[in-house]
Amino acid sequence: MRTGFRVDTVRAAERALMAELPEGALMQRAAAGLAAACAGLLGRVSGARVALLVGSGDNGGDALYAGARLARRGAGVTAVLLTPERAHAGGVRALLAAGGRTVDSGPAGLRAVGRAALVLDGIVGIGGKGGLRPEALPLVRAAEGALVVAVDLPSGVDADTGEVRGDAVRADATVTFGTYKPGLLVDPAREHAGALRLVDIGLGPRLPDRPDVEALQHADVARLLPRPSAESDKYRRGVVGVVAGSARYPGAAVICVAGALHGGAGAVRYAGPGADAVIARFPETLVSSGRPADAGRVQAWVVGPGLGDGTEARRALDDVLSSDVPVLVDADGLRLLSPADIRSRRAETVLTPHAGEAAALLGIAREEVEGARLAAVRALAERYGATALLKGSTTVIASPGDTPVRVNPTGTAWLATAGSGDVLSGLTGSLLAAGLPGRDAATAGAYLHGLAARELGEAPLTAMGVAEELRGVWGDVTAG
Repeated sequence: MRTGFRVDTVRAAERALMAELPEGALMQRAAAGLAAACAGLLGRVSGARVALLVGSGDNGGDALYAGARLARRGAGVTAVLLTPERAHAGGVRALLAAGGRTVDSGPAGLRAVGRAALVLDGIVGIGGKGGLRPEALPLVRAAEGALVVAVDLPSGVDADTGEVRGDAVRADATVTFGTYKPGLLVDPAREHAGALRLVDIGLGPRLPDRPDVEALQHADVARLLPRPSAESDKYRRGVVGVVAGSARYPGAAVICVAGALHGGAGAVRYAGPGADAVIARFPETLVSSGRPADAGRVQAWVVGPGLGDGTEARRALDDVLSSDVPVLVDADGLRLLSPADIRSRRAETVLTPHAGEAAALLGIAREEVEGARLAAVRALAERYGATALLKGSTTVIASPGDTPVRVNPTGTAWLATAGSGDVLSGLTGSLLAAGLPGRDAATAGAYLHGLAARELGEAPLTAMGVAEELRGVWGDVTAG
């Protein structure tokens, strides 16, 4: 599992560790890891041209000491000092002693960056706020033809939130120290970070047990997924009810049921106007065209995809929300929803909006949701008293209370296609019916959904194709 901590927590851990170490030892650990990562990316260090973009903070010091190590291995290293009078003095001395040189950010600095094979971004550290300052932009633009490596995080992104308020470095790789920072794991900042590499500098024992964000991996998800026992039958494994589709959108019912059938529950009940279309495609489904309350016993409901917004849709939503089992609300169901509808529920509720739907639920602009995903998903969970799964380029999951936000590491841009969200809803609803808590069901559902899309390759895909791939990735995850 990847875990991330906010800047104030990282700073406190660093202070505690520095109090136990000789002066400068922590920076030397970071610089050693950074230099090793750069050497690996260069392949051949001797003779390579390296430029350091050096600001006034500790990131600049890390870059200078790493540059000194590369210079001792034969690289031609030039440090471009954006504020020479405030550059890390010890780092400058180490670089010069190793055979490197320093220039200012004028024409000489631009030439050095333009000729470099690798550029180290040490302009701004993890405490930086807002975009790059204007004087840094020409240097950053001059580095576009080089391999750009960010020191701890790309300059211009927010380490805590992942927000990018202005111009920021776009790195090919980011070498981060001690722990991941939340912003490195979520868009839009994640797009700027490139490949991530974590350097252990000894912070682990000094960090709290509860991170601010966490990203589950194969083994973590495998522990969550239900497995039938010898005594299991279809009812013990869980029955999920699906209320989706309409006369206008019967396909939503079919696609949502497809996701549910591949989601681990023992059976799927469908209630709604798409019964004929569902049974024609999936004869194993238990179908009903009446009210959800009359469809039979279920352990969880999924409501909303393609439901419409008329009187019958509202009645169906009310029917489902009045039940005493977990409910997942998506798509049209979200448009009919208010906080009062679910705050009185005793069973769990899971909301699965995309950015536009989340903006409507929160009463803010879509751009605000997309620019600050962590804040948006936390706000949804608290306002509605529900687990919120915010879909998008980075899918994030939050529950009410003081729990880490979960960041989904799987997926592909090709998932932005009609019906893919309906598959996710059905899949996650099945996991709820199988007994997973809402937070775990949403996490595992998003992980498998994104993994199925990846398995289909970097090419156009269909929602039904993703549903049909779920069986294979489920097996891959649980195989160990």
